[in-house]
Amino acid sequence: MKSDQDRSVRQHLIDLLKGGGAHAKFDEVIDGIPAKLRGEKPTGLPHSAWMLLEHMRIAQWDILEFSRNQKHVSPDWPKGYWPRTDAPPSIADWNASIGNFHKDLKAMQDLVANPKTDIYARIPWGEGQTVLREALLVADHNAYHLAQLVDVRRLLRAWKE
Repeated sequence: MKSDQDRSVRQHLIDLLKGGGAHAKFDEVIDGIPAKLRGEKPTGLPHSAWMLLEHMRIAQWDILEFSRNQKHVSPDWPKGYWPRTDAPPSIADWNASIGNFHKDLKAMQDLVANPKTDIYARIPWGEGQTVLREALLVADHNAYHLAQLVDVRRLLRAWKE
């Protein structure tokens, strides 16, 4: 692939990972959720804001580590991808989850941006996956669960339209 096309694809991936465009951005969705509502499951929905935040963080971390670390062992599915509690144990845990989400998202963006990363090559320890596919998976998964978080906030009357 020509270098201009490669740079373009990488930039499109990075933009997709950052969010926005057709979707709400992570910080827009997560900021301002009152502490007392972070563990509340709205009627008819199976997850609280905490559960969705932690699930997004864990899944994103797992995909990132799979993409760059041959020795990475994924959590058990599905139990290992969800928090044990409906509510964050503390405000510090909530903030740490957000911080780690940001850190891992940036690391995935950096992996994609690195010209030494062949985003089209099969990951040698995978089953046909590429960094391109894994970056798209992170963006897709995050967008899906951010929409769920918006629904949680709407039903808890904690979302400004």
